[in-house]
Amino acid sequence: MRVAVLRFPGSNCDQDALYACRELGMGAEFVWHAETSLAGFDAVFVPGGFSYGDYLRCGAMASRAAIMAEVQRFAEEGRPIIGACNGFQVLCESGLLPGALLLNEGQKFVCRDVTLRAENRTSFWTRDIKQDLTLPIAHGEGRYTCDDETHARLVGEGLIAFRYVDNPNGSRDDIAGVVNERGNVLGLMPHPERAVNGLAGKTDGRLLLNCLTLLNV
Repeated sequence: MRVAVLRFPGSNCDQDALYACRELGMGAEFVWHAETSLAGFDAVFVPGGFSYGDYLRCGAMASRAAIMAEVQRFAEEGRPIIGACNGFQVLCESGLLPGALLLNEGQKFVCRDVTLRAENRTSFWTRDIKQDLTLPIAHGEGRYTCDDETHARLVGEGLIAFRYVDNPNGSRDDIAGVVNERGNVLGLMPHPERAVNGLAGKTDGRLLLNCLTLLNV
């Protein structure tokens, strides 16, 4: 498994994503946003952290980067793609995932650990996660929202991947992460890449990211 970790101007979680993938035994390399090919890679990690300074709508500028055409191709081919925090916002802004992320309820930046519950049992991202996960969040615009029609589809088709046990930002229906209809694209606001080493205090991120190592792509 060889993972492309995308880098946008301003990204600050790309190093964490690269470290996490390598810590779990995967090959991982950075790919600059202006590149136009993902040849040789099997999966994509869209990292969190203030791409383009989080100006305009968070993730909107990054969603129009040259490399995103290749990310779109990966999605259509059924290859695994994960976006965490700002990476989740990028995937929503690019149309690879439904919904949008708004300012947190209370309009305050939230930085703490949260508990997640895996809801989807058909996606390879969540089907083997039997326990609640404790992962860190750090965002000011992480309140997931969508219209009623989209919400009904998320619920009806089992596209809600994770819900917060204690909703920290006012997200609709406690939604912390969603998958696309095919199940290969996952976006979530918490940071699994920051929870893979016991020395840093948490290891639940390994349960989620290990799903990549189980794939035969």
